[in-house]
Amino acid sequence: MKIINKLDFEQADSFGIGKSNDDYAQYFKGKSYLKPLNKFGECSVFLANVTFEPGCRNNWHVHHAKKGGGQILICTAGEGWYQEWDKAPVSLTAGTVITIPAGVKHWHGAKSDSWFSHIAVEVPGTETSNEWCEPVSDEEYKKLK
Repeated sequence: MKIINKLDFEQADSFGIGKSNDDYAQYFKGKSYLKPLNKFGECSVFLANVTFEPGCRNNWHVHHAKKGGGQILICTAGEGWYQEWDKAPVSLTAGTVITIPAGVKHWHGAKSDSWFSHIAVEVPGTETSNEWCEPVSDEEYKKLK
């Protein structure tokens, strides 16, 4: 369900939007928020609720791993997009789950007319790292329907 009003969205997102995602702002077009759901390092899986204002999206990026790794997105509120390099974009709504294997170049974010949240699950692996790539251009983003 599309939600354009921030107050309405905050009521719909049961995990809360968290704090401004300033540490990673350079990898996002628009404003995003981050709410860790557990403490990093307290177990082998880290979870965070990531919220995107309307039109916000992260840069193309790759989750690398020698073995295992990758990311799982569990969409919780609003509407967004996910796209892998050279593939069609996928519309995201609450309840959608996306599994991203290590080594797949992709991006994700909100639709232009809705707030959007997903829980990001960092899949454990060996020698994991993230590579941030180029932004999703305004021209690419405006083509999404």
